[in-house]
Amino acid sequence: MQLLHIDSSILGENSASRRLTAEVVEAERRRVPGLAVVYRDLAAEPLGHISGGHLGAAQGADLELPEGLRRDVALGQEALEEFLASDVVVIGAPMYNFTIPSQLKAWIDRITVAGKTFRYGPNGVEGLAGGKRVIVVSTRGGLYGATTPMAAFDHQEPYLEALLRFLGITDVAVVRAEGLKMGDHAAASMEAALSAAAALA
Repeated sequence: MQLLHIDSSILGENSASRRLTAEVVEAERRRVPGLAVVYRDLAAEPLGHISGGHLGAAQGADLELPEGLRRDVALGQEALEEFLASDVVVIGAPMYNFTIPSQLKAWIDRITVAGKTFRYGPNGVEGLAGGKRVIVVSTRGGLYGATTPMAAFDHQEPYLEALLRFLGITDVAVVRAEGLKMGDHAAASMEAALSAAAALA
């Protein structure tokens, strides 16, 4: 059994999402002895953002790709294969300006591939990546729940949940710490999220 551990925060050791994804992965190790873990740090080793060259290469166009782009296409293929081969995916997704980090979006663009993780059929879109368990670790400085004044600004969790459904993934859990820039609320929220992460086992 393989777990893919994705971090995308730019804050290094100061990152709440990294602390929580590490706890989630440890919980999964306790749950599944012998679990194989593949780690990808999208801040330390970012994938390039999708370009016309990427699309041409993906469609088999006879292009003379520059060395940098050729290497990045290969890294994107590696990211896709990691995702497809994994039974569990843990995604560290802090909120940046009401949505996910651009590094995480670049990774999503590499795993959202027609014919690999979804396809268009006579009845519309069909997700091809079902059967996986995905745990999204969501961190944000404010409060964005459905009953809060800022709910309409949440383009982080709803986007990820919709994307995963698009890919055919229905087993999705969210571990959330929010209000992390709101004084006393922060410590209680992190403790609750850490407890939720540990309880996943």
